[in-house]
Amino acid sequence: MTGPVPASTWEAHADLVVVGGGVAGLTAARTATRAGLRVLTVSKGGPRDTATVYAQGGIAVSSGYDVDAHIADTLAAGGGLCDEHAVRSIVAAGADAVAALADLGAVFDRGRDGRVSRTREGGHSARRIIHAGGDATGAEVQRALNAAGMPVLFGAAAARVVTDAKGVTGLIVVSDTGVGGAVDGIPGGVGLGGTSVGVVHAPVVLLATGGLGQLYSCSTNPPGATADGIALALAAGATVADLEFVQFHPTVLFAADGVGRRPLISEAVRGEGAILVDSHGHSVTSGVHRMGDLAPRDVVSKAIAARLRALGEDHVFLDARRIDGFSARFPTITASCLEVGIDPAVDLIPVAPAAHYSCGGVVTDTHGRTAVPGLLAAGEVARTGLHGANRLASNSLLEGLVVGERAGLAAVERSGVVTEVRTAEPAEARWISRESVQQTMTAHASVVRDGAGLSAAAAVLSASTPIVPRTVTDLEDVALATTASALVLAASARTESRGCHTRLDHPDTDDDWRRPLHVRRSPDGTLAVTTAVPSAGTDHTLVPTGAR
Repeated sequence: MTGPVPASTWEAHADLVVVGGGVAGLTAARTATRAGLRVLTVSKGGPRDTATVYAQGGIAVSSGYDVDAHIADTLAAGGGLCDEHAVRSIVAAGADAVAALADLGAVFDRGRDGRVSRTREGGHSARRIIHAGGDATGAEVQRALNAAGMPVLFGAAAARVVTDAKGVTGLIVVSDTGVGGAVDGIPGGVGLGGTSVGVVHAPVVLLATGGLGQLYSCSTNPPGATADGIALALAAGATVADLEFVQFHPTVLFAADGVGRRPLISEAVRGEGAILVDSHGHSVTSGVHRMGDLAPRDVVSKAIAARLRALGEDHVFLDARRIDGFSARFPTITASCLEVGIDPAVDLIPVAPAAHYSCGGVVTDTHGRTAVPGLLAAGEVARTGLHGANRLASNSLLEGLVVGERAGLAAVERSGVVTEVRTAEPAEARWISRESVQQTMTAHASVVRDGAGLSAAAAVLSASTPIVPRTVTDLEDVALATTASALVLAASARTESRGCHTRLDHPDTDDDWRRPLHVRRSPDGTLAVTTAVPSAGTDHTLVPTGAR
């Protein structure tokens, strides 16, 4: 270019821009860098402000004879909506992906025999979950990836993926407080004292932005989990799918005034022998599922929700008192409990379901490619087909490692493509207050839903205000409003109960709905949901909406 883009504070050039600094993003960045690409990673927060850090349970990793069993467990948990090809592809690659992580210095827990310890979690038929620091696996994964030394521009939020007729041309970045570090000529601390706008010219953008937990009043996700990648992808012309399947972790540490991020009590606790009981000491899952307390997460969450409705209460209990050496095996959980005056060795742990993981996301193949040339997605923000209607426990870090590496290699496919961003102006969007979105989604699109509640939610979400977001907070609020509208649209259209999606007014699973629902932007900017009809193999619009 002959001069700076109008209204921008800084410019940079890269072969790949990675949005997000968790397991998928940093794995992709490292892989692409080793392949010879110039990579710039941008992250809204700091080096530990990721969902990866909070992943307690571990990594589901199989090899040899156990691969087929792991695939079968994943398909069973997915409620008929997994893509079997994707499941086999990702599960079979797990051992190599973990080996690469170990080569970076990640240290996993070992037993007395010197072998890597393995535990069992809900939905798994075998002990295949490896862990680190007892219940700090994600923190160890993040530590190892951070130590690899990939340059990351912290404090920078993606505002817009810029495209032209040939695909991605770059990314517009906004920072409220300035960006840290000096990357590719970007001066450290630019924009201090005000909002800065940066433009990165690049033929490939990878969305690795994590989840959407902040759609709800209470979540296990960090504050930055504001569905940014979903909104960015929809605005760029990509398709999202399976958004109605939000996994609520069944055992989150309960607090009467608990809002925001809450500590989860890992499924591995039940894997080691803890049991769920109600206030009368009765089992919550007895007679509900053949696997009892180790049933898939959607089953356990719904069992808890049903018991709470029946008793008129707001939490149940996890009895972990029978586990020897609890504090050594689960130091992070022990610390969280002790902070609120609960000793797991002698006390029952109060728990309740809370928003945890988005099983759906931006539609990709198993290498992170979307339908928009140059736009990739990996990790929780993506929908590869691995999770279907309900994610199997500890398959998330696995997916981030496997697809993150593949996405880094996929970025090489556009090597040599020269792109140019001609404007730094964020696009107009629709805004609703975060408080309104969270209250609405918590009330009407939580563990259980019904048509009347979803209609009420749609009415609230349609009363939006047009804005041009110029701050990080505005971008997050717009992303939440957009994603909430898309989720409610899909949940309203799916008139059955399947996996994480439970309709009280449609309690049965219907084989006619054994297909994903896709949401995309129509030419007029509104959202529409479509479904692939098995006999025709084409998409047909089901429900148009005025939501934007």
